[in-house]
Amino acid sequence: MNTTIDQDKLNAFLGHVVGDMGAAMSAVLVVIGDKLGLYKAMAGAGPLTSGELAKKTGTHERYVREWLSAQAAGGYVTYDAATSRFTLPAEQAFALADEGSPAFVPGFFQVIEAGAKAEERMTDNFRSGKGIPWGEHAPCLFEGTERFFRPGYMANLTSSWLPALEGVEGKLKRGAKVADVGCGLGASTILMAKAFPTSRFFGFDIHGGSIDLARARAAEAGVADRVVFEVASSTDYTGSGYDLVAHFDCLHDMGDPTAAARYVRQTLAADGTWMVVEPFAGEKLEDNLHPLGRVFYAASTLLCVPNSMAAEGVALGAQAGEGRLRRVALEGGFTRFRRAAETPFNLVLEARP
Repeated sequence: MNTTIDQDKLNAFLGHVVGDMGAAMSAVLVVIGDKLGLYKAMAGAGPLTSGELAKKTGTHERYVREWLSAQAAGGYVTYDAATSRFTLPAEQAFALADEGSPAFVPGFFQVIEAGAKAEERMTDNFRSGKGIPWGEHAPCLFEGTERFFRPGYMANLTSSWLPALEGVEGKLKRGAKVADVGCGLGASTILMAKAFPTSRFFGFDIHGGSIDLARARAAEAGVADRVVFEVASSTDYTGSGYDLVAHFDCLHDMGDPTAAARYVRQTLAADGTWMVVEPFAGEKLEDNLHPLGRVFYAASTLLCVPNSMAAEGVALGAQAGEGRLRRVALEGGFTRFRRAAETPFNLVLEARP
């Protein structure tokens, strides 16, 4: 079969690929820069030579020089040829060095690291149809996921998402009982506990290591007296009569989301609320063919779908969309369902009995 190649289209595609090559290789360098504190050392420090940055961080100048060169080529730092100095602009520092920033992104690069470490096993899974349970991934996944999602929760959870739910904020202020299912390292649970000191919070996750870290972080945050963390799944966590049950960025990962919905319905108070926070997605594949959709589909392929497949589940994926999530809620016994809020990254959905 003869194929006619359009040279302009080929060159345009290869240019796109070169950009991807640089991004892929540089992802490792972001992880290294984050671990070694290179970004934090550059933040607010003004122009630095590679030697000055190496001295500030206790690292080797030759490696730092090459790292800075790659960062400059990628636009993460700027370079002044006249002085041979590199600068981390304020905007990049806000995203790369400030852990309290809503734009902080290094955590996702740890997620990328975990995906790369799972490559060999995932290649086999493509042939066999098997999966990888969340807890069998590299430890960088658990920390990276928490670091990536926490800024969004800090910026939105107590200020806009919870107030958007019908009557929930008032209950939390008066004193409510809350279950955070799939809580991971407990970022969302702890944020709510700090904001609503008269309420009680229960965080559940199937990964024991994450629960151990969540307990330690609750103690550090001074909320251990009103937060309990336990190892449990979405269909066997303890307690009932919850005024609010929340699933943050995890329902689509589960083997049987409908069973999880039914269990929420059983454990809710009669006038309780189920809050489901999910990655933002349109209803159709073609709605999600953009840079953010690419990120979510890639993460879903390597992390979300394998977790569900490990449980022989339905594998909703990270781009499930509101329609499929609505069906999950209705099949789980809820009668009311609506989009309560949204951000460019998240859908915030409310289900009521």
